[in-house]
Amino acid sequence: MRKKLLSRPITAFLLVFLLIASGCGISPYSKDYVEQQPKLDLFSFFSGEVKAWGIVQNRKGQVTQRFTANILGTVDKTGQKLTLDETFEYMQGEGAKKRVWNILRNGVDSESFVGNASDIVSSAEGDVYGNVLNWTYQMDLTVNSGTYRVTFDDWMWALDDETIVNRAYIKKFGLVMAEVTLFMQRQ
Repeated sequence: MRKKLLSRPITAFLLVFLLIASGCGISPYSKDYVEQQPKLDLFSFFSGEVKAWGIVQNRKGQVTQRFTANILGTVDKTGQKLTLDETFEYMQGEGAKKRVWNILRNGVDSESFVGNASDIVSSAEGDVYGNVLNWTYQMDLTVNSGTYRVTFDDWMWALDDETIVNRAYIKKFGLVMAEVTLFMQRQ
């Protein structure tokens, strides 16, 4: 009888541990992309007009948002600052209508970036590895009638010089709560 009492807590602990571990291990490993081509040049890609199409899926895989975005990117004269003026339109769900990112290189010709936008908590930080940018930041995300502080683990892959696929994992307490899939194309 004593054996059964001890095995339930251990089984419950193992199940909780496996759920947490599986939720934390979804993101790709950035160093795997260092040699991949074409090399992602963030400032070149976003300089000018970019059109985006995306969906947001909840933890069950259900699509909760469908949207398009028009992005106008400008690089300052020094080549060290990129401004992205994003306008969103939703076919399903609701969300931000506008966002303006200011992205700075962490040094001349650096592949490391820091960015800010009005709905981003503190600063976003990212690094380019070959054809991929890994970008992480916190956001106060409004869902239904509440606001939740979440962490974005954002990945952008350059397919070619004109197209990027973006996959973002939205996490709370280290667990993936939703995923964003976005396709962007230079116009």
